[in-house]
Amino acid sequence: MTDAPASEGLEWTAQRGMGALAQKMGMRFTEFTVERCVATMPVEGNTQPVGLLHGGAYVVLGESLGSMAANLHAGPGRLAVGVDINATHTRSATSGIVTGVCTPIHLGRSMTVHEIVVSDDQGRRCSTVRITNMIKAMP
Repeated sequence: MTDAPASEGLEWTAQRGMGALAQKMGMRFTEFTVERCVATMPVEGNTQPVGLLHGGAYVVLGESLGSMAANLHAGPGRLAVGVDINATHTRSATSGIVTGVCTPIHLGRSMTVHEIVVSDDQGRRCSTVRITNMIKAMP
């Protein structure tokens, strides 16, 4: 499925599901191909006690995008599982919606690396997440 058009990628995510945590956090996938995946998430409901978007929420958005993108790349009969993730938070979102844009750094046969840039409503980068996934045969 590595060369699927955007509409097929969104259909694939709808069939597969995004997972209970992503749904609970209000994520919505808006674009989904091997080369670029985009999702939004509301700040409200995902904040820490002082009203800032929780740092872990940035990571959940990044991991959701990166893992789903790696699985789209992996194709049928194979499974991508996260083996490393890191995030650098450079700005705090306090309201509105954040948008994560996921692009591949490396798309291999057994490993992928993706960068996810999370920006606020004004387009300002708030967090940069990097995830590495290992690809293996489905159990």
